Amino acid sequence: MDDFLVIDRITKSFGTQRAVDDVTLTVGQGEAFSLLGPSGCGKTTLLRMIAGFESPDRGRILLGGQDIAALPPEQRPVNTVFQNYALFPHLSVWENVAFGLRMSRRPKEEIRSGVDRMLELVRLKEHARKRPAQLSGGQRQRVAIARALVNRPQVLLLDEPLAALDLKLRQHMLMELNTIHEQVGTTFIYVTHDQGEAMSLSSRIAVMNAGRVEQVDSPENLYETPRSSFVASFIGDANFFNGVAVELQHEGYVRVMVEGLGSPLVQSNGAVSSNRAMRIMVRPEKISLTLSRPQSGERVNAFPGVVEDVAYFGSHTRYRVRSGEHSVLAQMQRSRFSGGGIDPVRGTEVWMSFHPDEGRVVRLEADA
Repeated sequence: MDDFLVIDRITKSFGTQRAVDDVTLTVGQGEAFSLLGPSGCGKTTLLRMIAGFESPDRGRILLGGQDIAALPPEQRPVNTVFQNYALFPHLSVWENVAFGLRMSRRPKEEIRSGVDRMLELVRLKEHARKRPAQLSGGQRQRVAIARALVNRPQVLLLDEPLAALDLKLRQHMLMELNTIHEQVGTTFIYVTHDQGEAMSLSSRIAVMNAGRVEQVDSPENLYETPRSSFVASFIGDANFFNGVAVELQHEGYVRVMVEGLGSPLVQSNGAVSSNRAMRIMVRPEKISLTLSRPQSGERVNAFPGVVEDVAYFGSHTRYRVRSGEHSVLAQMQRSRFSGGGIDPVRGTEVWMSFHPDEGRVVRLEADA
């Protein structure tokens, strides 16, 4: 994949607050790429610098090999879809989409064909003469996307465009955005604090925290092999066990004494030396629950606990289980308990277990 858009050591401060801190990223042509992180992490500031609404204090923004960091917004081949859509309420849908082409003084036939093509793409042709107030939230969002795409930008920036929609409409619009991206092939950069949105839409995601990029990877790798505790906890739910590697074992496994657990864990990580502090991350769905202790074998990491809470979600059930100083989250894909034919309730004594290969060693804050 070619490096079509290059963010090269970009830094931006507001007073004493460093919003973006020496960030370097590359985005391929036609890629759907997300900037993901909590409020205040710098993702929107970075998007605004790509758009030209903010100027970096230091660094370069290369688009197709050209440094655009000093260009005003109107001279950049970039368009933005804002969270509030910013539609003109007194103009019809057709006129809203045509606005940019008219401002560029395009020929009338080019305007007509371009707008009709975009309204066909976003399936709003029958609403062409309506005003924005007559549309649903999802329809208004599609008008904003059509207006941004009609000028054929090289990059489309989407600044939390689904934030104002309800859950079902957000899910529907994610599928719409995927379809539009596949059809137009424009590079999408999507800013969101919602990990589900980012994972649904993107081929790669940059997870940001305190102005820096923690990890850039595919959705699958971010979930399965996070490099830091922050990424592990921000992408889905996670259990953490802090301990010290006390014994290296055969075939790359290490024995770990875990604080407050009462029994050691075995972890697959041949790169860890003895007496090294480490943090093990285990996803809730990797942990099995049984009424009796599992037989020795693959699920060698086993420890007892008491169920503190049960939450039924239809497709799965979540259990909060107390073991020593640890409150562990386990998730099962069916409501029936796997170890004895009953559903566990609060107060049930259970055993939790997971295979050493199902845990992941993540970076401690001290190692960052």
